Amino acid sequence: MYRALMPIDGSESRGEAQAEAVIGLPNATESVTVTLLYVFDDADQMETTAPDELDGGRVAATRLQDAGIAVEQSSRVGDPATEILAAADELDADQIVLGGRKRSPVGAILFGSVSQSVIVDADRPVTITGDATSHSA
Repeated sequence: MYRALMPIDGSESRGEAQAEAVIGLPNATESVTVTLLYVFDDADQMETTAPDELDGGRVAATRLQDAGIAVEQSSRVGDPATEILAAADELDADQIVLGGRKRSPVGAILFGSVSQSVIVDADRPVTITGDATSHSA
């Protein structure tokens, strides 16, 4: 069984692009399980919202399930990069599939990047997707 960790956010287009990346894996419908992960800022939000209730999670879950891929959900509270890496370790994920967002070089320096932190610190493959709309041109 191949396990992919898919940290999601509120972006429908990123959720769709992430789902398409997993669907494109060899034998995805027979051998891949995806765990949707959302990292909340506080515990109160986590208790009232499931990952598939967020726009990005809903789109990703629907697309994956329609393709016959098993989907699980997980929520955590804390720093996104730290929690993504911890979840990947706990799940023994084979791959992390992140939805990247465009930032200017100055913006990345000033605000950092979850994707960058995960790529640098991960001990497993990380796939960064863009928005689904950026792939259709």
